[in-house]
Amino acid sequence: MNNALQGYAGKLETLAHQHGLDYYPVQFEEVPSSFMMEVAVYGLPVRMPHWSFGVRYIYQLVQHRMGHSRLFEVVFPGNPGRAYLAGNNSLQENTLVTAHVLGHADFAKNNSLFKRSQEQVGYRIVEQAAAHARQIGAAVEEHGQTRVEQALDAALALEAHIDPFQGLRRERYPFYVDAARPGHESQFQKRFDTLPGSEPDADQPLERVRTPIPPQPERDLLWFIAEYAPELEEWERDVFRAVREESFYFYPVFACQLMNEGWASYWHARLLREADFLPHNEYLDALKTHSDVVRPHAAEQQASLVTNPYHLGFSIWESIVSQHGLERAFQIRAEDDDFSFLRNHLTVELAEELKLFRYERAADGGVKVLDHDIHALRETLLAPKYNFGAPAVLAKHLAHDGSLTLHHEHETDGRGLDLDRAERVLDYIHKVWRRPVKLETVDAAGQPRELSRS
Repeated sequence: MNNALQGYAGKLETLAHQHGLDYYPVQFEEVPSSFMMEVAVYGLPVRMPHWSFGVRYIYQLVQHRMGHSRLFEVVFPGNPGRAYLAGNNSLQENTLVTAHVLGHADFAKNNSLFKRSQEQVGYRIVEQAAAHARQIGAAVEEHGQTRVEQALDAALALEAHIDPFQGLRRERYPFYVDAARPGHESQFQKRFDTLPGSEPDADQPLERVRTPIPPQPERDLLWFIAEYAPELEEWERDVFRAVREESFYFYPVFACQLMNEGWASYWHARLLREADFLPHNEYLDALKTHSDVVRPHAAEQQASLVTNPYHLGFSIWESIVSQHGLERAFQIRAEDDDFSFLRNHLTVELAEELKLFRYERAADGGVKVLDHDIHALRETLLAPKYNFGAPAVLAKHLAHDGSLTLHHEHETDGRGLDLDRAERVLDYIHKVWRRPVKLETVDAAGQPRELSRS
């Protein structure tokens, strides 16, 4: 950071602390815009090498050169936090970005979902990801590019298929269970078993039976394959574990995107508004950057057909602080994720003020407004966030011969499968499972469909 920006950053931090923001130290670094794009695509400054990141990089580069996106900063929560600022940002832009980062840092330290993730994964993900990259590099030298790439193909194709509510560190399924209590007992059954007079006869021991695998459908496919694939070598299992660990780190970033970006935008606006140490012309330039970041739609359009998370989140936080005060806002920041945030705080009045609506594209290319129902609107905004944004595909049954049955929860999933992509992913899984694999799903008409590899 240059001297002027360092001076502003120190004063912004003092102002942030005065308002009650609480965060781990943040290490700021200015980097070339090309490096910024690589970090944004890979998700981390150093990450395991794989061809899919190159595909994402090309897409991001095209979007950038067409003027559809611009990266001001990339932030990595942790202790310390890491913030990369684009070297081609102006002083005024980086002043705003610094204030924005402080909002992110406060959110990451205090939001319950972020705290839980970082307590499990650790507070130094940048160093951990670099260690994973070195681990993959060593595997390539020992086992060859082709074999390592096969493991990465499958693991990264399933990177969203975790169960964050089970926790990162999990025990394998119990080998045996009581015959009278197969699988996982309900809480009601556990309470019922402890009622007076309900103890089993000590003279008649319960029969023990083998636990089915899985005992109930398993959402965490990365964990399941790492633990139960019949022919994986240990280094291959470690590839799946490394991808899974990084996915646990990214989950709260995904699940809290709207409220996190809105919180950071609220605080950069408030801190800049109260930063009387900024020269007037620099404040105005920073204010223009704020307007560009949180505008509801492109300048030449009059209606937004894609939600800007910065604008929507910022507007909801402003409404919360205005109506309920800053103390209540801090509490919501600690307790909510995007699901509860939208359902509890996107009101009818605010939706109307922001001109939010549900729409569909007409055959002639125009837009047809469906309705302004607030409940339907909230669920439409939240629909892409379910299950980490991925279709709900679960491990259903592992047979004695090692064959695996996967099941797509199409009844409740609500998004369906891209069957062409599903075929490719099934190929990846089969190469590491090395026994027959089948996937139960439905086709575009809702008719049962089974994809298989043997």
